[in-house]
Amino acid sequence: MKNRIKDLRKAAKMTQEDLAVQVGVSRQSIIAIESGKYNPSLELAYNISKVFDCIIEEVFILEEGGEE
Repeated sequence: MKNRIKDLRKAAKMTQEDLAVQVGVSRQSIIAIESGKYNPSLELAYNISKVFDCIIEEVFILEEGGEE
């Protein structure tokens, strides 16, 4: 699953650590999500989208034909 976290975070002048603290995870978790190595839980995805005042679909992009 692709995401726009890095772009949204930079636009908000926010570090990975800032975002991690706001959503209650480690900085390493944010790094893994940004790089696409880890897909967040629905709850975490929701919390991340709330930080950026977006809906989940504006932050995370589900790729067609991906894993089922």
